[in-house]
Amino acid sequence: MIKKVLIANRGEIAVRIIRACLELGMEPVAVYSKGDEDSLHVKLASEAYCIGPPSARDSYLNMQNIVSTAIGAGVDAIHPGYGFLAENPTFADLCQRCGLIFVGPSPRAIEEMGNKERARKLMEKADVPIVPGSREEIEDIAHAEKIAGEVGYPVMLKAAAGGGGKGMRLVEKPDSLARSFSLTRNEAEKAFSNPQLYLEKYISRPRHVEVQVLADNFANIIHLGERDCSIQRRHQKLIEEAPCPVLDENLREKMGQAAVRAARAVNYTGAGTVEFLLDGEGNFYFMEMNTRIQVEHPVTEMITGIDLVKAQLQIAAGEELELKQEDIQLKGAAIECRINAEDPSQDFLPRPGRITEWLPPGGPGVRVDSFIYSNYTVVPHYDSLLAKVITWGVDREEARLRMLRALGEMRLTGVPTPIDLYSVILENERFCSGDYDTGFLPELIEGKEGV
Repeated sequence: MIKKVLIANRGEIAVRIIRACLELGMEPVAVYSKGDEDSLHVKLASEAYCIGPPSARDSYLNMQNIVSTAIGAGVDAIHPGYGFLAENPTFADLCQRCGLIFVGPSPRAIEEMGNKERARKLMEKADVPIVPGSREEIEDIAHAEKIAGEVGYPVMLKAAAGGGGKGMRLVEKPDSLARSFSLTRNEAEKAFSNPQLYLEKYISRPRHVEVQVLADNFANIIHLGERDCSIQRRHQKLIEEAPCPVLDENLREKMGQAAVRAARAVNYTGAGTVEFLLDGEGNFYFMEMNTRIQVEHPVTEMITGIDLVKAQLQIAAGEELELKQEDIQLKGAAIECRINAEDPSQDFLPRPGRITEWLPPGGPGVRVDSFIYSNYTVVPHYDSLLAKVITWGVDREEARLRMLRALGEMRLTGVPTPIDLYSVILENERFCSGDYDTGFLPELIEGKEGV
């Protein structure tokens, strides 16, 4: 039984988890930094405790403070949300050693899938397609040159411990490999305290398609269809949709079963996402597994009717999945737009400030996940995500038109956002037809799309 849950996060995901806890009869406990005293998750939780100053390092990344607070508050479990400590095996292990349930997979599963090269080896063994590349971490520039010569240029250098679009660099020609290798190693060391890199063939103009999985503690694993996350800037997702508009049932099932094999390879439990690159010929390749709830999980919830955060909590409480694979039916289509405090005209530079007006959209088929309110001050210490607008329709076109309506109805002033850009994207001919890939947004911004 889980009666009381500490949410080791902030922002919209903390609010999302609080709501799921309350609907399950669990008592939600919030933690917050001094910079988040006025945040909505603090107001909505049954209890709230300050865990440090505004910097994430001293608050939301302070494992000892969080676990001590959890023990003092008498909670049964800790839900990490996404980001911060969600994919930190040391934190998951610390929770377990202190007698707390970690709402997520085992520390071992997090560690196995968190190391990209180790994950590639596991996936190859589990018959999950992988991108051609190094079978182990790159030792030095000579090793990198050898592997790149074997797979052929262009290639992608990636931090072995990377994620979230960081620690990645495209190398198009041999004469730029040495400098790129040095720069990427330095970035990896700075961002992840791990300079190790691996190298793989660069798949030109792919789609970024990910599959949602659920797994309990009784070896039951199912997939809940896929999400297309190809609308990105600098490898950061902005618009997601489900299902992917170019997948047929045969390819969907192949990708779904590959995701299930990936999860089974690490004895996965909870909600997780297996990310793939999909090329124009229908070939897909394992990219990584996110061992947590995803920002874009609502689009899957909208087309399946399954509450993924509740499922996480129920699985952590020891409940067996009641759903079988044949029970999963995808109904309609859903689109999500991330509303960030960023200026698209300044290369998406984050712009914190005071929100002078916030009027979320409503009406049929519209969902808004957020933590902001009028006169709320967006602080500069954290991710710039303010809200997620999700629309559902009986088909993709209805979901698209509903999103256009919702974006036009929304009022958010005081900080810059990509709302106007999203309307341009949603009306673009390529997006309307579903014929887009990860290169779409950069080309649109550079004016190559003729908008």
